[in-house]
Amino acid sequence: MKTILRLIMSVLFTSYLTTAFCQSEMVPIKGSVYTPLYGRDSMQVTISDFEMDVYPVTNKEFLQFVKKYPKWQRSKVKRLFADNNYLINWKSDTELSSGQSLNAPVTNVSWFVANDYCKCLGKRLPTVDEWEYVAMADQDIADARTKASYNEYILSWYEKPKTFNNEIGSTFKNYWNVYDLHGLVWEWTSDFNSVLVSGESRKDVDTDTNLFCGSAAIGATDLMNYAAFMRYAIRGSLKAKYSMKNLGFRCVKDISE
Repeated sequence: MKTILRLIMSVLFTSYLTTAFCQSEMVPIKGSVYTPLYGRDSMQVTISDFEMDVYPVTNKEFLQFVKKYPKWQRSKVKRLFADNNYLINWKSDTELSSGQSLNAPVTNVSWFVANDYCKCLGKRLPTVDEWEYVAMADQDIADARTKASYNEYILSWYEKPKTFNNEIGSTFKNYWNVYDLHGLVWEWTSDFNSVLVSGESRKDVDTDTNLFCGSAAIGATDLMNYAAFMRYAIRGSLKAKYSMKNLGFRCVKDISE
């Protein structure tokens, strides 16, 4: 009897955690085999089916989260898990600045808090391969990497002055019905530092920042995909406690068989 009661309580508690604050709408992503920008031991990577948030996590959603989990509030977070830029643009622990939109992506958040946010909803951060797999789609096809218009759009965003307060849904909806993978903010991945841009192997531990530019082409499968080079370079320069004004996140979820 006690075992049954504990099981019921566990289910109810999990349900409470996942409904205690607003969750983003999710869409299914059909897995397949694809060739990532950087070579692996095997050039092709198999992606299993999963679900992805339609939008990045917003200020509104994250505000609800820190109210429920005070350990992640700006004044309470341990510096081991977030640097001094963590939520630096907020007015207080539980209040945005006057110019911030509730529907803009939350930024200035570390990997640790992004990872915990997703876990509290029964989700997780996407892997680099999952994120890149979905992000290679444009409005019409699942893999638009060879289309000049696709790469030109992304690069044009990288070149624009940033306001860092644009609302979700302000960029195009791609083939998978996912918004804002390009044109809004950079996004954390679960294994952001697993693919280094320094040389011939994922296992390369060379930290010379000069290698984040031209030498990053070594081992790449698509030398024309400069936009992806920039994403990998950004990931290679991050540490899990870093908080940046143009870095947010979204969650994914495995699809149970």
